[in-house]
Amino acid sequence: MSGAGMSRPGVTASGMTDRGALSGRVYLVGAGPGDPGLLTARALALIAAADVVLYDRLVGEGALAGARADAELLFVGKQGGGEAVPQERTQELMVSRAREGRTVVRLKGGDPFVFGRGGEEALALRAAGIEFEVVPGVTAGVGALAYAGIPVTHRGLSSAVAFVTAQAGRDDARDWPDWPALVAFPGTLVFYMGAARLSEIAASLIAHGRPPDEPAAVVQAGTLPAQRTVVGTLRSIAADAERAGMGAPLLLVAGAVASLARELSWLPPRPLAGRTVAVTRARAQASGLASRLELLGARVVQAPAIVTRVLDADVPDLSDYDLVCLTSPNAVSALFERLLASGRDARALAGTRVAVIGPGTASALAERGVLADIVPERPIAESLVEALAAVPVTRALLARASRAREVLPDALRERGAQVDVLALYETLPEPIPERTLARALAADYITFTSSSTVANFLAAAGAQTLSEQTRVVSIGPATSTALEEHGLHAHVEAARHDIDGVVDALLADAAAADGGGRQ
Repeated sequence: MSGAGMSRPGVTASGMTDRGALSGRVYLVGAGPGDPGLLTARALALIAAADVVLYDRLVGEGALAGARADAELLFVGKQGGGEAVPQERTQELMVSRAREGRTVVRLKGGDPFVFGRGGEEALALRAAGIEFEVVPGVTAGVGALAYAGIPVTHRGLSSAVAFVTAQAGRDDARDWPDWPALVAFPGTLVFYMGAARLSEIAASLIAHGRPPDEPAAVVQAGTLPAQRTVVGTLRSIAADAERAGMGAPLLLVAGAVASLARELSWLPPRPLAGRTVAVTRARAQASGLASRLELLGARVVQAPAIVTRVLDADVPDLSDYDLVCLTSPNAVSALFERLLASGRDARALAGTRVAVIGPGTASALAERGVLADIVPERPIAESLVEALAAVPVTRALLARASRAREVLPDALRERGAQVDVLALYETLPEPIPERTLARALAADYITFTSSSTVANFLAAAGAQTLSEQTRVVSIGPATSTALEEHGLHAHVEAARHDIDGVVDALLADAAAADGGGRQ
């Protein structure tokens, strides 16, 4: 029995996930049709708490963005029509990781119990004595069609919908669709996994009595940046889709509602549609850039080359300094984490002049209730040195990464100031899975937002190189210099050295290419 005031297993009364309550359990979680914005609150909480995430090919990159930096992320899907990881191996991984006392999320595209083999996996867990929970997701047959402007039911057109898999048991007459029954079905038919069999499906429906001129539509990559829709009739739809170059993942819908796509299409044109952009910044900071790019239509490959770790640093009495400099949003986050650990808060900065390296760092500071006194327009050390030229400084504290350029401390010391450097965090390489690395190297664009992302990504790539068509995007001069030092040229450099600037520069370059104006 449940009620409004009761907590579900694994979630506290406030809605926060209690990791201790989740140990040794497996969660069969639906990731929805691809757009990470369609993940349920429960799915997001479990992904954030998981020790292990086993994910499929159709799980969008954004669905993994909320995973812990130390979580084990394992690809267990199918690719190219064949088994990348056998189903039995996936089930073995779920059982073995759970028996180690770890929290396991089995993340599946769409809904786990709609053509997702979630039932098989649940039975395997029950047989192994492993506790599990099923978290439903938005199934593609509803979500993807909604994004294409096709309601699966509509008063006066269709009062029922049938979901059919085009893959199961084609060579087994008992499992292959009962065509006479489907033709007689009084409503919308939605076929999953039918990219290779569009002609066969349409011909079979017509041969068994469905009208050849019945409206039909094909939706490719529904809810994802690459989504496309083709509308026709049962007679024409296979040829229409072939002419448009449509391919998997793909849904075929047959029924009167398919014609509504022309009237109810609501997704606006997206300037980066059809382009793939690789993002190399740390996972914790990548989500903002990735979501911006996805909203603009890009397919985003998240290939974080670095991870940041807060150091166990003792923050001195800040009132002893007449200037505190914060050199990145990470420095702001780490400073406040260490202040809280010592029983202090934003009041520790009272009476002290605070300088930041740029607008992004100023925003991170403002979120904690502190307005920076000095904010250079360009977020580089040289600009901060210029901004401080007329500011009297006797004793300064620089809160930054453990390894950083010495431009700012050297400049202040040359002016006679006493400078203390407080290393609050360090940047470490993050291993990039081979599958992700291959996709990043083949992307249309790859973005670098710091010198460390350059060095660590190229170290992970080793002898592998970027494809000839990949354009390199740099956040600013320091990153561009790092690229040159590693033998790469920045095709695009942001005029504003922040994430907004990166997006603006990428959009301008893409527009120039579309207009034939890029050199």
